[in-house]
Amino acid sequence: MRKNLSLLFTLLYFMAMVKPVMPVLEYLYNQDYIAEVLCINKDKPMLNCDGKCYLAQMIKEQQKEKQHQDVPSADLREYPIGFVSIFEPSFFSSDFTKKNALPWSNSYLGQHVSSIFHPPNFLV
Repeated sequence: MRKNLSLLFTLLYFMAMVKPVMPVLEYLYNQDYIAEVLCINKDKPMLNCDGKCYLAQMIKEQQKEKQHQDVPSADLREYPIGFVSIFEPSFFSSDFTKKNALPWSNSYLGQHVSSIFHPPNFLV
């Protein structure tokens, strides 16, 4: 199941990556048919169009389609974000720290450290 799902997502990703070049691939695959049947300039052989006009038309259509598929913008004024302060936990407020703060005194003298960490006094 997991393998099939990963294969499906890989295939979808590949299709999304190939979609922009699809008109060019279609043109290359059907170039003879496009040049003979679909070309606008088939009655003017000196232009050497060979269906490139059809390719340009397909690319323009794809770009227009892409512009219409853009994500619509949302008006942020319609979505208030003031509700976030309601869910603020009370233990993070400044009143809590002032009321419940423990007094701290520095009782570290530092003398016992110097008695432990020193060079040896005698040689063996």
